[in-house]
Amino acid sequence: MKKLMIFAIALVFGLALFSGIGPLEQKAQAGKTTFVTIGTGGITGVYYPTGGAIARMVNKKRKEYGIRATVESTGGSVFNVNAIMSGDLEFGVVQSDRQYQAIQGIANWKDKGPQKDLRAMFSIHPETVDLIAAVDANINSLADLKGKRVNVGNVGSGYRKNAIDALVANGLDYDKDFHSESLKAAEAPGLIQDGRLDAAFYTVGHPSGYYKEATSGKRKVKFVPITNVGSLLEKYPYYAKAVTQVTQHYPGAANDADVPTFGVKATFVTSAKVPDEVVYAITKQVFDNFDEFKKLHPAYGGLTKENMLEGMSAPIHPGAMKYYKEVGLK
Repeated sequence: MKKLMIFAIALVFGLALFSGIGPLEQKAQAGKTTFVTIGTGGITGVYYPTGGAIARMVNKKRKEYGIRATVESTGGSVFNVNAIMSGDLEFGVVQSDRQYQAIQGIANWKDKGPQKDLRAMFSIHPETVDLIAAVDANINSLADLKGKRVNVGNVGSGYRKNAIDALVANGLDYDKDFHSESLKAAEAPGLIQDGRLDAAFYTVGHPSGYYKEATSGKRKVKFVPITNVGSLLEKYPYYAKAVTQVTQHYPGAANDADVPTFGVKATFVTSAKVPDEVVYAITKQVFDNFDEFKKLHPAYGGLTKENMLEGMSAPIHPGAMKYYKEVGLK
């Protein structure tokens, strides 16, 4: 009887190998589920629906892969990197500048050193660094922020560093030149409408619920050009000039033309400790259903499979690289 059981187990294992069934499929057939969490950002930004879109695509194949993905609204890029490194999250959406800083061990990771286990999977949409201001605050440039009430961003968010970089490039000190706030992004639109803020920075893909809310109230709001960023582009390889398409996306804004600024890209990252087969399955779901993915949010309109492999500075996770090599993207 014992020999018969051993033979049966060996036969099942052999058939699995012969049929090409991988570890995830074997777990799924055994009724086991691998749970993963995707860290995003505020619910009014693009990170949250991006994480939700990826989770839904993965969960459609739950029976095949045995993966159950959930989404968590978080403080943003820095939080996501740190949570992934500590094992509290498996995946996260992170600005490309924050990915660069983490892998280099600079900025928020100066004391911790290089985050050597950080791994890239793919890039997603471009993001612009924007400044909005109430029209009655008479803010037409960054220089006009002096003495005003301005949200620079919550500590741990990627856009806070973008805002500070823009201010420094324009000779401003957020600690001294105006009344700075460190609020989460979702709080700012309502506070501007209530008259408790004059202006606010944010970095996001467009169109964004944040800016739709901010420009839809009784208090008129406009996008302020962010210029004089040449020194930033020379110093930081992850920044590039950009234009925010205000007139196309935000008819409620008090602008009659699009606004110059600079920007980064949103990227999807994980840890070297996350199993290859899990990363492979998620990468495959996104890229095998690329056309469907592009339709999930207007910010993805300009995506191509090729440019989704740009803007990454951390090593690509082996699970993702396996897929890219299979389909000829690498």
